[in-house]
Amino acid sequence: MEIVILSRKASLHSTRRLREAAKQRGHEVRVVNPLRCYMNINADAPHVLYKHERLHPDAVIPRIGASITFYGTAVVRQFEMMGVFSIAESQAIARSRDKLRSLQLLSREGIGLPVTGFARSTRDVDDVIDLVGGTPLIIKLLEGTQGRGVVLAETKKAAQSVMGAFGQLDANILVQEFIKEAGGSDIRAFVVGGRVVAAMMRTAAPGEFRSNLHRGGTAQQVKLSADERRTAIRSAKAMGLAVAGVDMLRAERGPVVMEVNSSPGLQGIEGATGLDVAGEIIEYIENHVAPKSRKKGSAK
Repeated sequence: MEIVILSRKASLHSTRRLREAAKQRGHEVRVVNPLRCYMNINADAPHVLYKHERLHPDAVIPRIGASITFYGTAVVRQFEMMGVFSIAESQAIARSRDKLRSLQLLSREGIGLPVTGFARSTRDVDDVIDLVGGTPLIIKLLEGTQGRGVVLAETKKAAQSVMGAFGQLDANILVQEFIKEAGGSDIRAFVVGGRVVAAMMRTAAPGEFRSNLHRGGTAQQVKLSADERRTAIRSAKAMGLAVAGVDMLRAERGPVVMEVNSSPGLQGIEGATGLDVAGEIIEYIENHVAPKSRKKGSAK
């Protein structure tokens, strides 16, 4: 089978692991920078080109970073128009990257969420603070990733100041309740094909409230409750993602979902669990795509 990994850098850990897993299972695999792809958009034979060569693999694995979501999803969408299988549909990637939209979709499905407020006018700051239960509270930039653009405001005055500053920058922000009982830890459940294949608990570094591994957090394998497992699977399904990293907090009322990631990293989850998550992703592709050579053979 021919597999293309859409990634800006072949040296990135997750990209390397996916490439290794695909090769170990006997597939042809190529890493392609989506920003170097260009497209011929027409009704008869739409195609994607890369360095003067037409690409038409059996499957693509999008590793589209947040900073290139618009162009990256356009490339994925072009492959979809060509009938190429993608483990993450372009619409699902765009949906998950919009924090507000994703929370609205999860809310519609009745999935547990932290109480969240969203407003445009800085004149509504006090009402939004009250809406989420007062301070302490979390303030998030809609465009932030890997813990960037996330602030813990411990007092009302601090919250007013931060929200006012973001408002001056014309930034879109979410305000969320602070789940104190989570104790600075969260859970990343890795979903592949409608089942949780691995899960880890991430704990924030001393003096830090964000548990992201990029910010010095630590991770260990964790056993999920049945409710947490169901929540992760339902969340991925609500986003339309076959492969997803679902981030949850353990609240007193049950699991609450913070985010659904369409390009979850592999280093942390594989390191914490010792599981071959990359292999699970390749196996999912094998179960859903017939290689072109096999298709030709079956047509004879």
